[in-house]
Amino acid sequence: MELAWNVVEVPIAVSDAQLLQIRRTGKGCLSYMLGSAGVAAVIDASLEPSVYAQLAEAHGCRTRYLLDTHVHADHLSRSKVLAEQSGATLFLPEQHRVHFDFSPLSDGDVVQVGATALTVPRTPGHTGESTCYLLNNSCLMTGDTLFLGAVGRPDLYANENEAREHARFLFRSLCRLRSLPQHLLVLAAHTSMPVVFDSVQLAESLDKVFARLSSWFTSEDAFVMRLLSRLPPTPPNYLQIVDLNERGASPDIDLTELEAAANRCAVS
Repeated sequence: MELAWNVVEVPIAVSDAQLLQIRRTGKGCLSYMLGSAGVAAVIDASLEPSVYAQLAEAHGCRTRYLLDTHVHADHLSRSKVLAEQSGATLFLPEQHRVHFDFSPLSDGDVVQVGATALTVPRTPGHTGESTCYLLNNSCLMTGDTLFLGAVGRPDLYANENEAREHARFLFRSLCRLRSLPQHLLVLAAHTSMPVVFDSVQLAESLDKVFARLSSWFTSEDAFVMRLLSRLPPTPPNYLQIVDLNERGASPDIDLTELEAAANRCAVS
């Protein structure tokens, strides 16, 4: 399994806080560690728990919170296992998909991390429970809702009618994000290319991201038609990965084949 990784600090306009972007090099998964006042929160953990434990220790923090933006379909979430190993609180968007205990987050909720705060804007579309996390007035962790040059696909684990409905929800969620302060850094959960060891964060301001996507927003109907006409092939094994993430299972198998394929959650 391609579990090589590298890390870069994301410059944020938040005093007494540090944000790391942790990049699963070959797979392109992006997770985040926010540290403040000795407390760490990890968002969208996709690497082995030991990686996050080592990073927290190196930065003088204790991992207290785990958050996922949604139920992932292209990789096994490590958040539940990391929560169990660290004693941290596991937060997930409020939903009825997963079959294990978690602390639910609703639209407008706030998670206090040391001297900082993560605010929860609910952004359904990629999945019904998809949620972003807004760090103070500095950056927005968008999961698979919004990428740096693409939007999330609405059709995984959905029939044709559900995919169309999800596409409409996605349009409205993205319009909501467009109304946020334009200087916010967009920090997605994936990139479609392998991540090089260049120490350059994968981030872009909200205004630049939406300028790149401006032709998508002529109308809701046009957005839905364009989105559904451009869907890439579904990720291999995604039904099995979704099942494992919903059950919170940690299979005692080599995950190389299960997670080997490239991410296909973005539509550009």
